[in-house]
Amino acid sequence: MPLYDYLCESCETPYEARHGFNDPAPACPACGSAQVHRVITRAPSSLKGIMAEAGTGGRASSAELQSKWAEETPKLRKKLADKLGEDTVNRYAPSLNHNYE
Repeated sequence: MPLYDYLCESCETPYEARHGFNDPAPACPACGSAQVHRVITRAPSSLKGIMAEAGTGGRASSAELQSKWAEETPKLRKKLADKLGEDTVNRYAPSLNHNYE
C-alpha cells in the first residue's frame, strides 16, 4: 500500500498514512479531525540506464560521467544493432563504435 502525506486543516499537523488508493483519508492523529487534505510533496522517479544519475545528487564529476557513459554505450549499441542491424548503426551512429574503456 502507498504512503500518503496529509495536513490537518484544524490543527495544521502534518502526518503520514498508509492505505489503499480508494480508501478515504484517515482522521488527524493529533486532534481527530476529519478535515484533512493530501499534500503532494514530490513526484517519485525511477531512472535507469543512461538517464540514471552518475554520482550523488546530480553533481557527478567528469570521471563519474565518463564511467557512466562507458558503461551504458555498449548496451545501447547492442540494442540498436540487434534492432536495426550493424550497417545502420555504423552509418547513423558512428560515435557508438568508439571504445570508451
